[in-house]
Amino acid sequence: MTSAVLTGIGVSAGSAAGEVARMAPTPALPEPRALTEADVPAEVAAARDALRQVAADLERRAAAVAGEAADVLSAQALMVADPALSDQVEARIRSGSDGAHAITDAFGEFRAALQNAGGYFAERVADLDDLRDRSVASLLDLPMPGLPDPGHPYVLVAADLAPADTALLDPAQVLALVTERGGPTSHTAILAKTLGLPAVVGCDSAATLTDGSSVLVDGTAGAIHVDPSPQAVTEAAEREEHRRRRSESLHGPGRTADGHPVKLLVNLGASNELAAAAAADSEGVGLFRTEFLYLDRDRAPSAEEQIASYREVFTAFAGRRVVVRTLDAGADKPLPFATAADEQNPALGVRGLRTATRDPELLETQLAAIADASAGSGAEVWVMAPMVSVPREAAEFAERVRAHGLRSAGAMVEVPAAALRADGLARVCDFLSVGTNDLAQYAFAADRTLGGLAEFLDPWQPALLDLIRMAAEAGARQDRPVGVCGEAAADPALAVVLVGLGVTSLSAAPSCLSGVRTALAERTLEDCRHLAGIALAAPDATTARTKVLAETAS
Repeated sequence: MTSAVLTGIGVSAGSAAGEVARMAPTPALPEPRALTEADVPAEVAAARDALRQVAADLERRAAAVAGEAADVLSAQALMVADPALSDQVEARIRSGSDGAHAITDAFGEFRAALQNAGGYFAERVADLDDLRDRSVASLLDLPMPGLPDPGHPYVLVAADLAPADTALLDPAQVLALVTERGGPTSHTAILAKTLGLPAVVGCDSAATLTDGSSVLVDGTAGAIHVDPSPQAVTEAAEREEHRRRRSESLHGPGRTADGHPVKLLVNLGASNELAAAAAADSEGVGLFRTEFLYLDRDRAPSAEEQIASYREVFTAFAGRRVVVRTLDAGADKPLPFATAADEQNPALGVRGLRTATRDPELLETQLAAIADASAGSGAEVWVMAPMVSVPREAAEFAERVRAHGLRSAGAMVEVPAAALRADGLARVCDFLSVGTNDLAQYAFAADRTLGGLAEFLDPWQPALLDLIRMAAEAGARQDRPVGVCGEAAADPALAVVLVGLGVTSLSAAPSCLSGVRTALAERTLEDCRHLAGIALAAPDATTARTKVLAETAS
């Protein structure tokens, strides 16, 4: 008897079977209570105490973990401890609202502000929802929403996951992740790749899954098999074991079965990621995000501060390539010293390279710092500009890069216009790098923070693959390498397709490289081109993925 199959977007490869455990439910708001004047002081004190308790709990969690998880939880603690939030809660109570509704309404106001800001800030809405729910639960003495603890390993199913929960996921207990909302660039997707957990997001029908039900999650195909047969579970486990052994046996530079080279690189952001990135079996860094130096401050970092930070990265990757992306401010990363606060549509405004037109010195200082830090480091430093739209911008950027003594200048292909005129970009640059996350967002006019639009952001979309193909073919005509540094590069099956389209390097999270290396080693370049043709000819992302996976399994 064939089991039911639920479909979503596979964002982390692999498969796992187990019993479902759902996230603890969100506390239900009681009916509003009328307060007397005498009730107000106690209600204010209780609400403020609830916020303090949630902040203290998050700080305790942050102290118990390390790295990115600690940073996420510390940021959460600061958000709920914000005096402006507790002041708003008190004002609402004094206006007649009970504590639970005052907390909910105050968070709602902050939530609306983030949602309207779009981009990175809109992605933090889930954080606020989680903090709201925890604060209300603390006030009403209800069970705290969060990760389940059924006493055995389980498949975690949720409407969505908040950073406070995802930061504490234990891969020894959580076998796989399934969420109703989210997309390929969501926090859940990125964390699943980092932890090596099979994951499917954007699966509306996951709401039908109940605690204790048996499922087989296929993060490669984006499928959840409900009540799978013992044979199906056994076969999936055997495939996983084969994949694990094959991955462990392969090391070194990426290449196809017939020896065609494909550079495998890592993505790097905050400084706490450096040790793991440098230790990875990679040929360098394909995307060094420099924004972490600029965020959460009211003025740009000094040249000295930048030099010290960049030099640490270059030294760690001595003998390997490091592709530095210059400041990508604007839209989801507004900065008071680089972007305007009153742009009506920041995603289509002054962002990325365009910020250099507002303050040329920002870019000049950064390029000088990169050049200074690279001297004597032993790293092969390349520099690329984000959000390039036309060849003129690429040419001007390349000229500025070379004026600082840096030898390799590139342009990111994140705007459809750049893909359509990639020949012009490649003529004036030394390399191109495709950012699939933004390229998908702009190609489909789909805000990547809106879960309901996740299908348009699926990197298997044939239209997106067409744009990548255009950029890769333009690079080949001009004898320029073309890499992919978006989330698409982390999917082993899609990586094969990308190579078939002409991509010469892939940059992903360190934990994803072994799977990508294995997938490439099992296919010749001609195989990759054949699979790319299948994906391009498909009518939609789901069909493209399904047909390619079926072909590779045969």
